Amino acid sequence: MAHITTTHSRRSWASEDFPLAPPDPAQRFELTLDPRDVRRLELHAALTTAGIAPMPGDREAIEQLSGLPQGVQSALHRWLTHTLT
Repeated sequence: MAHITTTHSRRSWASEDFPLAPPDPAQRFELTLDPRDVRRLELHAALTTAGIAPMPGDREAIEQLSGLPQGVQSALHRWLTHTLT
């Protein structure tokens, strides 16, 4: 059996730092969220910020609330914000 030796040293990739390049704005996706989806995400965030973690069974209620007009959404957010003070 022949023993093969190599002249290059093995380097660990983990020991070197390869920072990522900043994203190219020209390659970004043009996405627009449906207003209902925005309200749903904002409601999740408001509940979480108020210390109310939505439970799996709350999905239907959140979906229904997300379909309500922006004025109702604003009132919900105001009420949730005031629970923190």
